[in-house]
Amino acid sequence: MNKTWIITQREFTSRVRKKTFLLTTILLPLLFAGFYAAIIWFSVKGGDAVHVLVSDQSNVFESNLKSDGDVSFDFKNQLTLKQLEDSVKGGKYNAYMYVPQHFNSAIDSIRIRTAKSLGLITKEKVERRVNSHIKEYKMLAYVSKSQLDSVQRNANVDINRIDNEEKQNKSGVAYAVGMVSGFLIYIVLFIYGTMVMRGVMEEKVNRIAEVIVSSVKPTQLMMGKILGIGAVGLVQFLIWIILGVVINLVITPMFAGNSQTVAQVGEAAQQVQQQGGVAAFISQIDIPLILGCFLFYFLGGYFLYSSLFAAVGSAVNEDPQDAQSLLLPVMLPIIVAIVIAMKAVNDPTSGLAVFGSLFPLTSPVVMMARVAHGIPDGVQVWELIASMLLLILGFLGTTWLAGKIYRTGILLYGKKTTWKEMWKWAFRKN
Repeated sequence: MNKTWIITQREFTSRVRKKTFLLTTILLPLLFAGFYAAIIWFSVKGGDAVHVLVSDQSNVFESNLKSDGDVSFDFKNQLTLKQLEDSVKGGKYNAYMYVPQHFNSAIDSIRIRTAKSLGLITKEKVERRVNSHIKEYKMLAYVSKSQLDSVQRNANVDINRIDNEEKQNKSGVAYAVGMVSGFLIYIVLFIYGTMVMRGVMEEKVNRIAEVIVSSVKPTQLMMGKILGIGAVGLVQFLIWIILGVVINLVITPMFAGNSQTVAQVGEAAQQVQQQGGVAAFISQIDIPLILGCFLFYFLGGYFLYSSLFAAVGSAVNEDPQDAQSLLLPVMLPIIVAIVIAMKAVNDPTSGLAVFGSLFPLTSPVVMMARVAHGIPDGVQVWELIASMLLLILGFLGTTWLAGKIYRTGILLYGKKTTWKEMWKWAFRKN
């Protein structure tokens, strides 16, 4: 155990001291933050705003066509078509809209002319606003405004469990939490599992492993490498979370003073208030349960798959392309897990979701999609306990198999290895 700890320390310190670790750990969140800030900046400060001058000779729009930050309408119904053209050519307006007298929506066209070509999205916004108002104008020819509003108003549909009347529907928040946490574990298994495999391959190709195994057992070497890289992953993940929170606190106030943004935030807040408030929904999510399960399945999934990645790395020779053919059986369950998780977030009690959350190779991803719905709505207590026990047993089993493969493969050179050969190594007697 002492030798395993020494190897773990070596793996951890050698990796965190590299410039690549600092660059990927610090620059990657900053790049994402810069990209995120650029999107917000161009969406808020974008110069694709269109100011439309309107002459409504038939009073179809009643001078109340809605405007927003991208498209605004200025009604001057007394202007002629020639005056509209002169106003646009003079540069005061980007476009004009002309509605002729005795307008017939079934026959006549609404003329919109621009000084320059509009973007596809902006053009679609203008058409959508005009068509929406024209549709309402046609309907008002048959019914009153109050009747039309009554027809267009959505019914208040309350969908909930019979034994859960007092709780609010939390499917939306549970969907988001389940998918985000499951996808994070999915990414972690790929990134750090591959990191373990490449570390083993480098030591084998450089013949460093031959020197190390003269002092330690191959299994101790494998476990030390897995624990060291896992510790690097945890530190990197923690730094990303802290940087993400700090960046969010810095970027958000940058656009707080913009009037358009404030108006959008106010409108969103009003909608949230009408729906009962986002805090009311989040209160239905068991945060301690989700965090505890995330940490457990994060570590359990990493240890299970990293041992398999280490076994593949030990069997690969000088040609790194050999690893691609051996990786498919290891990567396939991870891909299947994210597919099952997409169904589990919508239907956490389905048979496929239950199986995926119990099977050790898919449970780290699928169980997070189910546990976001809470206990017992998404998962039963016995299912959660059984899943954790099976994941521990799966980790012990894969570590035992990977250790036997690693012991043979790390010192084997000059022969292309197949899974059939590796299976023989795993069950060969000492």
